[in-house]
Amino acid sequence: MAQIIDGKAIAADIRREVAADVATLSSAHSVVPGLAVVIVGSRKDSQTYVNMKRKACAEVGIRSVDVDLPEDISELALVAEVHRLNADPAVHGILVQLPLPKHINEEKILSEISIEKDVDGFHPLNIGKLAMKGREPLFVPCTPKGCMELLSRSGVTVKGKRAVVVGRSNIVGLPVSLLLLKADATVSIVHSRTPDPESIVREADIVIAAAGQAMMIKGDWIKPGAAVIDVGTNSVDDPTRKSGYRLVGDVDFAEVSKIAGYLTPVPGGVGPMTVAMLLKNTVDGAKRGIVE
Repeated sequence: MAQIIDGKAIAADIRREVAADVATLSSAHSVVPGLAVVIVGSRKDSQTYVNMKRKACAEVGIRSVDVDLPEDISELALVAEVHRLNADPAVHGILVQLPLPKHINEEKILSEISIEKDVDGFHPLNIGKLAMKGREPLFVPCTPKGCMELLSRSGVTVKGKRAVVVGRSNIVGLPVSLLLLKADATVSIVHSRTPDPESIVREADIVIAAAGQAMMIKGDWIKPGAAVIDVGTNSVDDPTRKSGYRLVGDVDFAEVSKIAGYLTPVPGGVGPMTVAMLLKNTVDGAKRGIVE
């Protein structure tokens, strides 16, 4: 049976470390890290995520700056809001909750966030630095960073290993493959146009599943002893649940847990790490401000 990687416990450790850092910044430098969380419109799922992030800030002592904007805000007005936050010295991180309404150009908004405050790590300059050898981004995207942290804190060696990333999204697949490359893994990316993906996944010592396809990765796709990080969160109908559905990953947990060496559950694996890394990025931004 695979060793189950407890993302909740590891995320709790990181939150404790962040809280200690926040206390030190406050007592030694009179700096309280501030995170601006910008939400446009009233999408239920976005509101849930934003509330989770704001609550997490409060728990570790980060000041949450709430910016709630109407669905019909103009792109120009949203850019002005981002510029206002860029100029505010009490704000060390700016997060714009995606997706944005259709009439707003996401790329335009993300590139207006100051690279020094881009705690989501999606600014093209940060991604560009992540992609280049010998360059370091100021911030790394939270979910990929969380995946790497789960591996390292579970004692999984990345250097010299074969890693396969399933999925090529800007949010997870692409940046996590760049991080694995930086950590000296040999990396392949499998995606929706890859013929015979299982034959490639079968060669991996490390699998990062981020395709958004419920239980797509079966037991016979996995090399015995491999470390499997499941980033997927998919809801499937389940009449036995009060809600009528349950959350599953991109990995068939029951099958893969019999073959893999390490495996993250869904929920309770990667999810809690994403928010923990956001808090860590915010504190790192505040620290950087003091050093400079």
